[in-house]
Amino acid sequence: MSKRMQVSCIQMCSGHDIESNLSKVENFLKEVAEKGSKLVLLPETFSFIAQDSQKKIKNAEKTHLILEFLSQQAKQYQLWIIAGSTLCPAEHGDKLYNRCPIFTPDGTQHSSYDKMHLFDADLGTENWQESESIEAGKEPVSVSIDSDWKAGISICYDLRFPELYRHYSAQGCNILTVAAAFTVPTGKAHWETLLRARAIENQCYVLASAQYGKHSDGRETYGHSMIIDPWGKIIAELANGEGIITAELDLSRLQRIRTSLPALQHRSIYIT
Repeated sequence: MSKRMQVSCIQMCSGHDIESNLSKVENFLKEVAEKGSKLVLLPETFSFIAQDSQKKIKNAEKTHLILEFLSQQAKQYQLWIIAGSTLCPAEHGDKLYNRCPIFTPDGTQHSSYDKMHLFDADLGTENWQESESIEAGKEPVSVSIDSDWKAGISICYDLRFPELYRHYSAQGCNILTVAAAFTVPTGKAHWETLLRARAIENQCYVLASAQYGKHSDGRETYGHSMIIDPWGKIIAELANGEGIITAELDLSRLQRIRTSLPALQHRSIYIT
């Protein structure tokens, strides 16, 4: 890869039918490869969305099939796939991990990230208690795509915790990925603001893939998948519907921004 890299984000309206969701993903990945992208980000819970706990557990039993599918797709299309998230059994108890597996272009599973911050919130019209069925992850995960590009991985509610992204910046990341299924009320109020803030304060590219629309379990998600440059400029966006956004990341632009405004070098408070 060169110091320029083309990337894509996929926006979906996933439901409870795994086969249907994976069929959509397959079609999107084919299109992404045809566009010439080297890296693609999927949205949170791309393979399955349902609120029923028993359905979640049953879906998690099929994790190996989803991982096999992703491996085959990565190898077939020679893509780095940062696979949003899928539900996986936790090591202990009856809870699950909300996990983002990462695959290399040869089909190898490079690593995975378990969502660290869980969405427990009462919005008045909506009440979400993610911790009732999901176990929180324990550590950040970053991935070196090549000698020039390194990505820090996050999922949805993580976006509200800037210390995670500051950690990634300190670890040398220049890409931050956010796979999400933001609710409509919180999406309208905060999604773009938080994404652009994470890009600006860390002088990184931000890739954000979202769920959009009315899902089979009745929930409604906000969409507005985006790719944002290190200056906070939105360089690609899909507000509504399912589809793909694509942009070229330019390392020289990132370096110019970090040189002309060396905010990362001016830090005086460090959180360990």
